[in-house]
Amino acid sequence: MAALWMAGWLSLMLVMVVAGREATREMNVFELMEIRCVIGFLLLLPLVYRNGFASVATKRLPQHIARNLVHYGAQLGWFFALTLIPIAQVVALEFTMPVWTAILAATFLGERITGWKMTAIVLGIVGVIIIVRPATGEVNPGQLIALAAAVGFGASMALVKSLTRTESALAVIFWMIVVQAAAGFLPTLYVWTWPSAYVWFWVTVIGIVGTFSHYCLASAMRYADATIVVPMDFLRVPLTATVGWLLYAERLDAYTVIGAALILTGNLLNLKPSAPVPARAGT
Repeated sequence: MAALWMAGWLSLMLVMVVAGREATREMNVFELMEIRCVIGFLLLLPLVYRNGFASVATKRLPQHIARNLVHYGAQLGWFFALTLIPIAQVVALEFTMPVWTAILAATFLGERITGWKMTAIVLGIVGVIIIVRPATGEVNPGQLIALAAAVGFGASMALVKSLTRTESALAVIFWMIVVQAAAGFLPTLYVWTWPSAYVWFWVTVIGIVGTFSHYCLASAMRYADATIVVPMDFLRVPLTATVGWLLYAERLDAYTVIGAALILTGNLLNLKPSAPVPARAGT
């Protein structure tokens, strides 16, 4: 079930990359994020109404606020990086995120990192490095922004796993939209310009896929540990590289193929079941 929900997440995030690239050609990132929240809220209202408002009630509002402020900052950086560097590079740098997620999940959530899981993470990161191949000389600011966003996504992912222990996927998404809409309201007023019809189309796509992609992610985390769910997301690197090649003529070379092979190998190793813990005598 975790794998099926992650397949939904991967598909929607590929659409998000293309929509984000197209929308940020004309629109400020703050404005984009705010309209996305409004559209997401309208899409979510029927689900909330059907399940009752008690389904989104929470006793963990501070945790929701903390998670979503971190995620909001990371998402702003992710969209901004799309305007500065190739999309495959944005997503590849984003995949330093599992390192932070695994460390935080083990430190604060008590999740166990087995040898197979650690190997999967190491192989995935090595594959990402091979794909990105950081150039010598001055570092591109877009790369630093994408890397900072990855750290934020890692912290956000660990907080989501903590929240899903007591909160439904619907509640997680509802509070994500509410908190992020409140956080971006004043900056959006400051930079507001009316979007063109072309941009409205792509912003609407972002609002739809952004809402339901996170529903898929929150649902996947209800079925598996963060250290299992997150490495599955490595598939987004070769898939995004392919999209960049097909739509934007961004070069897909042998390094990308080798890096993708390492990432896939890591994911296969990560699916290996852990050895059962032997029962203690007398229990």
